Amino acid sequence: MALIAAGIPGSARAQTAADSAAALDVVPLDLGEIPPDDVVPMAAHGVEKALEALPGAITDILKRSGVPGAAVAVVYEGKTVFAQGFGEREKDKGVPVDTDTVFQIASLSKPIAATIAAIQVTAGVVKWDDKVVKYLPDFTLASPYVTQNATIGDFYAHRTGLPLAAGDDLEDIGLDRGGILTRLHLLPLDAFRTSYHYANFGITVGAVAVAKASGETWENLAQRALFKPLGMASTSYRYADFLERRNRATLHALVGGRFQPLYTRNADAQAPAGGVSSSVNDMTAWMKLVLASGRDGKEEMISRAALVPALRPQAFSGPAATLDARSSFYGYGFGVGVNANGRTAVSHSGAFALGAATNVQFLPSANLAIVVLTNAGPVGAAEAIASQFMDIAQFGVLHRDWYALMHPVLMHYYDPAGDLVGKSPPANAQPARPLADYVGTYKNDYFGPAEIRAEGGGLVFHVGPGHFTLPMTHWDGDTFSVAPRDENATEGSLSSLGFVVKDGKVVSFTVDYLDANGMATWSR
Repeated sequence: MALIAAGIPGSARAQTAADSAAALDVVPLDLGEIPPDDVVPMAAHGVEKALEALPGAITDILKRSGVPGAAVAVVYEGKTVFAQGFGEREKDKGVPVDTDTVFQIASLSKPIAATIAAIQVTAGVVKWDDKVVKYLPDFTLASPYVTQNATIGDFYAHRTGLPLAAGDDLEDIGLDRGGILTRLHLLPLDAFRTSYHYANFGITVGAVAVAKASGETWENLAQRALFKPLGMASTSYRYADFLERRNRATLHALVGGRFQPLYTRNADAQAPAGGVSSSVNDMTAWMKLVLASGRDGKEEMISRAALVPALRPQAFSGPAATLDARSSFYGYGFGVGVNANGRTAVSHSGAFALGAATNVQFLPSANLAIVVLTNAGPVGAAEAIASQFMDIAQFGVLHRDWYALMHPVLMHYYDPAGDLVGKSPPANAQPARPLADYVGTYKNDYFGPAEIRAEGGGLVFHVGPGHFTLPMTHWDGDTFSVAPRDENATEGSLSSLGFVVKDGKVVSFTVDYLDANGMATWSR
């Protein structure tokens, strides 16, 4: 039995319910079940107005941004009320995007990974508070205490203290998932559970622990536990599966101010955090599951006790800088915030600078969600489309130009990397030593061995198990420049590769753009 004292606001109402129940010797309602009564009502016919405006908004934002193609879907009150493709799968090829077109969805993989973990929590396979070393006994971090106490939830919430983008640099040079996870212990840690640093391989650790507890690979677990039961036949955590889809979108990178189909992106190493490919038709099945509090029709796939922690604040992702600002939060794989009308909003964006941008937004109190998948790098288009829709749905009118707001925010993805960006070699540069003095193999525990090779009359820097090689250009004295171009080093990146000489011999070198965590010095 539950007692609710109508008309009494907030905590006073909850306390009255609890007191009354105690007096009557009945079990009071869990305070988490009491719905909020202080949110602003949704605008009359707001959802209908937002749906009517949506096609024009998508067309306009794609034109302004130059994004070649997108697919968008809206779920409302348990039904798909909008699903449509726009533009082209590949620029200038004339093949249209439709609702079955498969996109690489980048970091939208994270809330999906959280959903899979919640399914396993429901099944009793794991708990959010289980320590990762229970399932990965050989896994270590720099701190023995954090190693022994960090939970699955800690990794999903980015609160272990691992630095921003931990391990991404190892992925860039071609290391696989196992090789990356075994080297995370070399990275310095920030404060445990009171810091927040977004890290793909942090969530990957948590997901791998869930998979190990389940006795499966992560990719197989995802298929069995989520994709197959929901009929998500075009969705996978495997890049090879994406390549097999005939109806798939091509990545478009922003180069010279224009989107061009130049690159591919295999995210298998960080698959739980960034490796999903899917269509909007498939994504609507997942969105309905989340909005239905884990129920697929009459079947409970996820218990409330397992799902709610993922969708409520677990870490400060954006602490308010002023007294009149709202903070933003991160749950277990989901972004969480409170809108101006008091309604909780759950969201996540995905981005590959090499050519993908996505966004999903849930408004649970209105049983409403929208997903936007695009085939171009992040410029704010996906977020603007979703935000404009939610703005009209909640308030009945459009309050701002969302693309003008989001575009400059997202353009930080294109900040070039390296200490030599925008610089020119000194006019009176000192000569280099004979190139043979630099040639050789150098060691580094984090990145692994690197070679300085003599090729074509110059030098190249080679590192990693793959084909990661950067030509070196003389800059000044024992300093050379390299111009990387990958997911984390966009157009215009330029970095020093500086050698250290002792007693007339070259003993080490440091690559600046890889040295964010002080790990990029190689020694003879």
